[in-house]
Amino acid sequence: MGEIAVIGLGAMGKPIARNLLKAGHDVVVWNRSDGPADELVAAGARRSASVAEAMQSPVVFSVLADDRAVAETFIDSGVLAQTPRGTVHVNLATVSARLAHQAGAAHAEHGVGYVAAPVFGRVPVAEAGALNILAAGEQGLIDRVQPLFDVIGSRTWRLGDRPEQANIVKILGNYLIACAIQSLGEAISLAEGAGVDSGQFVELLTSTLFPGAVYTGYGSAIAERRYQPAGFTTVLGRKDLHLALDAANDHDMTLPTGELLRAVFDQAIADGRGADDWAVIVEQQPR
Repeated sequence: MGEIAVIGLGAMGKPIARNLLKAGHDVVVWNRSDGPADELVAAGARRSASVAEAMQSPVVFSVLADDRAVAETFIDSGVLAQTPRGTVHVNLATVSARLAHQAGAAHAEHGVGYVAAPVFGRVPVAEAGALNILAAGEQGLIDRVQPLFDVIGSRTWRLGDRPEQANIVKILGNYLIACAIQSLGEAISLAEGAGVDSGQFVELLTSTLFPGAVYTGYGSAIAERRYQPAGFTTVLGRKDLHLALDAANDHDMTLPTGELLRAVFDQAIADGRGADDWAVIVEQQPR
């Protein structure tokens, strides 16, 4: 397939780039700070001097933090005007549906392909190349990058022709996790108040009614009050919650549970828990 660039080498970007290298691909990397890029260069990647240089690659993966980072890097910077026509940019970040639509239009204006491909899976899943990839965009473009998705993920979910369709699914997935954390916290608090062992309660729930990674992982973390190291911080959780609330507003809908969670997240961050795992929001519930 030729050269692949990876822009953004944070917690998720670095293992994604490393897996592409292990699969034998020619990988170019760019990151705002040098440290993560140094590690990948030592593993065989080539360093790009700038985003514009990285965008000369036929396929570009980006893994940036949020709407502002994506807009500043690709839309407002003028870099798309310097990008060869036919390049495919795959955005793996969790961004708003509104930004995804804007990005798709900006790329099309310059003849650059755009695929939204946020993922489900934390860092260990990324390291294992087992992410679930939520892809939306022109199907021919997804076909073109599918061999790369097969390297970094266990399954690609094709969710539509419009990039924002992938991002709304990712946002809603994270919204449901936040709802699950809140409901788990309430149930565990009541169980403890009644003298039930919280660890046994979680084991029972996850062995019967609610099997799966969300209830098992967060349930045990809540029962043990284990919020460090953070797999996903409270600050990031609040960002994604607001994306869900904004999307609902755009569709003239309300998310009543989301409005409750807005207050819970805001208070947790005000209490200094922003860098803890977002499961810490349950501590707003008396226990």
